[in-house]
Amino acid sequence: MVLRAQGHAVTLIGPAGNAADTRTTALLEGSVQALAKAGVVIAGNPAAAPLRVMSIVDATQRLIRARPIAFEAKEIGLDAFGWNIANGALTQALLNRLAELEIEHVTGRLLSVDIADGHVGLTIDGAEPLTAGLVIAADGRNSMVRQAAGIGTTRHDYPQTALALNLRVSRDHREISTEFHTESGPFTLVPLPGRRASLVWVVSPERAEALKELDDAALAHEIEKQSHALLGRVSIDSQRSFWPMNTVMATSQSGTRIALIGEAAHVLPPIGAQGFNLTLRDIAALAKALRDAKDPGASAVLDAYVKARRADIGTRHTAVDLLNRSLLSDQFALQGLRGLGLYALERIGPLRRVVMRQGLARAVED
Repeated sequence: MVLRAQGHAVTLIGPAGNAADTRTTALLEGSVQALAKAGVVIAGNPAAAPLRVMSIVDATQRLIRARPIAFEAKEIGLDAFGWNIANGALTQALLNRLAELEIEHVTGRLLSVDIADGHVGLTIDGAEPLTAGLVIAADGRNSMVRQAAGIGTTRHDYPQTALALNLRVSRDHREISTEFHTESGPFTLVPLPGRRASLVWVVSPERAEALKELDDAALAHEIEKQSHALLGRVSIDSQRSFWPMNTVMATSQSGTRIALIGEAAHVLPPIGAQGFNLTLRDIAALAKALRDAKDPGASAVLDAYVKARRADIGTRHTAVDLLNRSLLSDQFALQGLRGLGLYALERIGPLRRVVMRQGLARAVED
C-alpha cells in the first residue's frame, strides 16, 4: 500500500489470510499511525482495545524483587500506547484496503524463485509466472525467498514455550496491559474489547505439556492463580496455541534484488510487542529507500534499507534477549540489575518518559 502510493507497480503473492483468526496483535502507537497513513484505521475498530497503561509486576519468588511499576500513556501526551486487535480483524482491514487500491493479489502458492542479473522470476501455483525488479520477502521464518537468495540465519532456542489464547474475565481490565515477570518468563494480559483479554504465558516446555492436558475449566483455574485473580474469574474464549520460544535472525536483510521484512528477516520471542511492530518499521524504512528509485532492486537502494534497519533490529533483539535471560537466570547480579533498572524507571520521571517514547519507535517516515 505504501509503495503503491509512491507510484510503484505492486503485486501481492500469498494466501488471502484467515479472517477468523482469534489470535491478537498489540499495535504500538507508531504502527497505528503508519497504518492510518496507509489508509487502514485501527483506533476505534470495534475488534480493538486501547492500551492506556502498561504495568509490570515482579511475580518471582527470588531474593531481589522489583516494585510494581505502571507506565501511563498520558504521561507522554498520548491517549494510548497502542491498540490490541484480533488478527482476523486486522487481516480483513488490510484486505479491504488492498481492494480499494486495486492492488493485484495472487493467492496461489509460490513454487520457485529464479534470481537473475536484472530481475527475479517467480513461478506460482495456478497463476502465470511473474517477473519483478525487486521481490520483498514477507514469507515467514522459513522463507523460500530468503533461501533462494542464499541468505543464511542464526538461531537461538530458549528453554521456553509460549501459550497464547483469549479470555473472558469478570473484572474490567480498565485498558491496562499487565505483564507479570515469573521465573519461567512473562505472563502478559492485554485488553480486548469488553470484559475480554488476550494472554501470552511463557512457561517451561514441561509445564506447557501439562497445560495442554488440562480441560478449559482447569486451565482457567491455573490462569486465575498465576494472575493473582487480577481480572477476577476467567474462562477460555479461544483455541489455544503453543509456540517454542526462539530467535531467528537473517545474516543479511537483503540479497540480489531481494529485501527481507518481518519474520523472513527477524523472529523475536513474544515479549514487548515487537514482532509486527518491527515489520511495519521495516516497511517504512524500505519505502524511504525506494522513494524516487529508478531501479528498486539496485544494490545501493537495498544497502540503504539494510543500514537503516540495523540499529533498531539489533537494539530490540538485545533488549528482548536480556530481559528474557534475566528472568531465567539464577545469577544474583543479573537479578539485581533488572530490579535496579525497574526501580530507576519508577523513580526517575524523565528516564521513564524517554524509555516510553523509545519503546514506541515510530514507523512513520516523514
